[in-house]
Amino acid sequence: MVGILLLVLVVWLVLAVLGFVVKGLFWLAIVGIVLFVATAIFGGVKRSSLRR
Repeated sequence: MVGILLLVLVVWLVLAVLGFVVKGLFWLAIVGIVLFVATAIFGGVKRSSLRR
């Protein structure tokens, strides 16, 4: 599960960087950042629930 989360985080990070590099794809950066944060929060919640 952690491996999949890390893979998704890397994909979102790449999308965010691509969005910033290509000026015409600014929306891609926004989507990448939002999805990165959402995945990180989901991973944190899921991880904390596994500890209990």
